[in-house]
Amino acid sequence: MAAADPITMEVVRNALSSIADEMALVVMRTAYSTIVRDSMDYSTGLCDRHGQVVAHGLTMALHLGSFPDAMQALVRSHGNDMRPGDMFVFNDPYVAAGMHLPDVYIVNPIFWNGELEGFAATVVHQIDVGGIAPGSTAVYASEIFQEGLRIPILKLYAEGTPNRTFFDIMALNTRMPDKLAGDMQAQIAACRSAEKSFQKLVERHGSVTFRQILASLHDYAERMMRTEIAALPDGTWSFTDYLDGTGPRPEPIPLKVTVTIAGDELTVDWTGSAPQLPAAINCPSPFVKSAVHLIMKCLAREDIPNFEGYTRPFRIILPEGTIVNPISPAACAARAIVGWRAIDTLLGAFAQVVPSRVPAAGEGGVAFPAISGFQQGRRFVCSETLAGSWGGMADRDGVFGIPNAGGNVTNQPVEMIEAQFPIRIERYGMVTNSGGPGRHRGAPAYVRTYRMLGEETVVVMRSDRRNHLPYGLAGGAPGTPSWNLLNPGPAQHAVPVMPMEPLVMRRDEVLCHIGAGGGGHGDPLERDPLLCLEDVREERYSADYIREVYGVVLNPQSDGIDHIKTDKARAALREQRKLRPSEPQPAYLRYFHDSLGISDFALVGERFLKTSSE
Repeated sequence: MAAADPITMEVVRNALSSIADEMALVVMRTAYSTIVRDSMDYSTGLCDRHGQVVAHGLTMALHLGSFPDAMQALVRSHGNDMRPGDMFVFNDPYVAAGMHLPDVYIVNPIFWNGELEGFAATVVHQIDVGGIAPGSTAVYASEIFQEGLRIPILKLYAEGTPNRTFFDIMALNTRMPDKLAGDMQAQIAACRSAEKSFQKLVERHGSVTFRQILASLHDYAERMMRTEIAALPDGTWSFTDYLDGTGPRPEPIPLKVTVTIAGDELTVDWTGSAPQLPAAINCPSPFVKSAVHLIMKCLAREDIPNFEGYTRPFRIILPEGTIVNPISPAACAARAIVGWRAIDTLLGAFAQVVPSRVPAAGEGGVAFPAISGFQQGRRFVCSETLAGSWGGMADRDGVFGIPNAGGNVTNQPVEMIEAQFPIRIERYGMVTNSGGPGRHRGAPAYVRTYRMLGEETVVVMRSDRRNHLPYGLAGGAPGTPSWNLLNPGPAQHAVPVMPMEPLVMRRDEVLCHIGAGGGGHGDPLERDPLLCLEDVREERYSADYIREVYGVVLNPQSDGIDHIKTDKARAALREQRKLRPSEPQPAYLRYFHDSLGISDFALVGERFLKTSSE
């Protein structure tokens, strides 16, 4: 088959991307629940007639790489049983290549002149699909049967006729039937919108030519990725990062990757990662594969089309029975924490390959509180995706207030939460004296404080990066730890990063979540003093902090830098390094904890400063 001409290929590529983006806008504008409409925890995509991805919407990045496995599962099970007007629904990780039960796929086969030409695909984090915890994301689930309704690959519509039995079952197995139904209808609307636009594209080019164009774009994406891999040095590199663990006495959970580059091919081997656990953080393989796809697209110098052909040079090894490829009936509702950590682990490996392109570790992925109770006799569930503290980079400071690269999700507006739920957000912003010092500092930590206004509120929490801090690079310091504080103040109580039971809160009790601050990049004593001065003026750091941590002394009379005292202070700090190369409680951590009123460093113990740089 002859390749299509480049101009037509580019036109079709952008048309497909626009359709996928249009799908994403339809979901956002028509969804009912805050986790979808405001946090944007969903994804959209288009596939060719073989189920291979040809376009991604601008939404949740870590979802997107999961479409290939899900689509191949659909094609295998129903490839000979698809008709115009059909639509499919599924979520199960073990029989349908899903990620976890709240992430529900709705996929619409697209026909033209009676022939299957492609698919419109959506995956949405549904607010509640049953299970032992409101929000269906309990870390403390020990098997998937506790996590909600498992959906094999079913026809949601058969030749245009809705499957009423399915809709009735879903309504009976969720605490939030109106929200779930509304969000599913948003997915259906997005698929139908894409179907019309996709059909017009096929009509414009003709079926034979259109298929040829898509095949050429798959091949083009493959060639581009092979060129990117071939430009990297051959060799093998390994890195191990750690999740803190679950419950009040957490044990470190290793996540290990070995990256091998040979010519224009890449092998990513997750052997050495922890065995699957009797907790819900086991991560089905499509989500870990998605992290690999994401990082390779981020490291690429060129803009590689979102055509599945670019994955052909990858070989991804995911040992069965581990946290990166669990076997049934392992629980996986809170699996995303492993997916986010897979990003950090991959970056730790590639920092050894292309150090100038890789940032220090960020906050470790989204924290996910699911807050539920009753308001005027009706159940509510408020689920949040909280992130926004990147690690420092070789040429700039870590970005603050921008979602983790793994997800284009947003922190929900304070006003929207307070208008809909019996919750008051009493503090939301940046934590002073946080983040890891470096020539380019890690982004500061964020803080979000909830006051519960209902009689009884239940919180299910998933967070991380308290004992195993975001690693620094090139001499940069690790970031600052995350905290979950109950009733902050003199009598505050530290809640585990991943509690193995629901947190039951009474009226006027307060939960404060502090995200981890990003790791630093480069020697802090090489930071431009003018940048330190700007940090003080912008209230990111105090003057005392930059003097003790960065050796930058301000002149109180001129509100500028005292360069003579700065030179002396930095020389003294360099001497201190020689005398105390591994200070147990560095100054920057003391300042950070003082700002939060936390004085008991024993809460985190010897692992507090672990940089995870094996």
